[in-house]
Amino acid sequence: MNGTNDKRNGLRRVPAALAAAALLAGIAGGTALAAEKVLRATMHADVRTVDPFWTTQTIAGIHGMMVYDTLFSSDHNLKAQPQMVESWTVSPDRLTYTFVLRLGLKFHDGSPVTSKDVVASMNRWGKRDGAGKQLFGYTASLTAKDDKTFEWKLKEPYGLVIDTLAKTGTSIPFVMREKEAMVDPMQQIQEIIGSGPFAFKRDEWVPGSKTVYVKFKDYAPRKEPASGHAGGKVVKVDRVEFVWLPDPQTAQSALVAGEIDYLENPQPDFLPILESTPGIKIESHPAMGTMGIVQLNHLHPPFNNVKARQAMYYILNNADYLNTIAANKDLQRLCFSYFGCGVEMETDAGSEAYKAAKDYKKAEALFKEAGYNGEPITILHATDHQYINPANQVMIQQLRKAGFLKLDVQAMDWGSVVARRAKKEAPAQGGWNIFITGTTVLSSSTPITHVSIGMGCEKAWFGWPCDAKLEELRKAWAFAPDSAKRKEIAIELSKRAYEQVPYVSFGQWVNPVAYRADRISGVLPVPSVPPMWNIEKK
Repeated sequence: MNGTNDKRNGLRRVPAALAAAALLAGIAGGTALAAEKVLRATMHADVRTVDPFWTTQTIAGIHGMMVYDTLFSSDHNLKAQPQMVESWTVSPDRLTYTFVLRLGLKFHDGSPVTSKDVVASMNRWGKRDGAGKQLFGYTASLTAKDDKTFEWKLKEPYGLVIDTLAKTGTSIPFVMREKEAMVDPMQQIQEIIGSGPFAFKRDEWVPGSKTVYVKFKDYAPRKEPASGHAGGKVVKVDRVEFVWLPDPQTAQSALVAGEIDYLENPQPDFLPILESTPGIKIESHPAMGTMGIVQLNHLHPPFNNVKARQAMYYILNNADYLNTIAANKDLQRLCFSYFGCGVEMETDAGSEAYKAAKDYKKAEALFKEAGYNGEPITILHATDHQYINPANQVMIQQLRKAGFLKLDVQAMDWGSVVARRAKKEAPAQGGWNIFITGTTVLSSSTPITHVSIGMGCEKAWFGWPCDAKLEELRKAWAFAPDSAKRKEIAIELSKRAYEQVPYVSFGQWVNPVAYRADRISGVLPVPSVPPMWNIEKK
């Protein structure tokens, strides 16, 4: 990267801040009293879905973390800490967990948080989330003993109960009111009444423009200092506005001009400009990182045949995506581990075919073995997502370069991809063959929290991969007695995943956050969904 030229080019772009300022003036005008402390942030995506269990979109988790609270959460060192829970005990046989809630927990409507709310919420979450499904697979019962006490009984001594409840990768196990939690998990809830540090202002929600949250004055934070997503969630502003600026250049310019205070996902090409701008700070967590995913549909030809899935290794070039999405070598990592690189379970076992030189003739032969005869392959191309759009462009170019595939590229916004990827119909009837997404390294670092690696058939993530042996290995990992045994199983899992291809990864990169350190303080660096509590507006 030529830093000098980047800065000059970027500075020529900065006048776009005038357009950003005009847009933001229209968004913010007349909504906040002059005396209010308002934090304005631009996230990586627009809030379109307000049910955080409905989708694994990170933006839904960010929204959920504003409005709801969790039983446990992870601190800065990624250690599980109690949040809504005051205390808990585990029986000697490790089959019964008894939890007691903190005093003073209230929902935004003033009603108290009870164990019935917890039980209903966990049951709803457990029907949608991959790690939740795993936990409930070993659950004998979950019952409310009284208003503040609930009991979780297991069929087997599953050692990941607390770690699963503390997960901060989507979907996060938030506690809802029993009323909303009793809604069919296959239907979206409509009323958003949480017990978290912020209340959602539905009357000011404008999808495609702005999402507003206000301080919940009756929230009772923990006494411990804030750390990661754990500790005291002390809100120091009156109001948070998520301002949606879909154009990365406009978003960077808005931060430079001081029209927004916080930018979650600045485009890597613009980082030199932001770094050289007085008052702006760039920050990241040591465990922060994103892993790219090329998701294949296992229900329909050609990728219902493992040979076609394996053929993708000989077409897709991992490095091309990284050089496009994060050209700065300091931000990228050529990674062939299904569990991410730089984590305890890192292993590239079985990745020889993917690491090898690209071989279109080999790929074509494998597609033919799979029965492929030139039928259109439907690609859902999200054109409005910061890294998914360029990643799609790279993938489409790589597939076309192979020469023997017929592509049906469906351009749409990310929200439409999220809706369509849930369809199990054949591509010609509104379904799909491929879409691109990503996951955090934190979420992917274990076989249980890594949703996309699961191959539980109907219970699996979009694409519905199916392999009993891989699922047996995931279970064995969860019940392994120590880290050494887990690493041994992770190696076998990696080999099986590379053989069965639940999806194809495309590297790992870091996207730091950027904010106006001359305007706000108290930003908590985390590796997943960014918290807005503890931030103070100067």
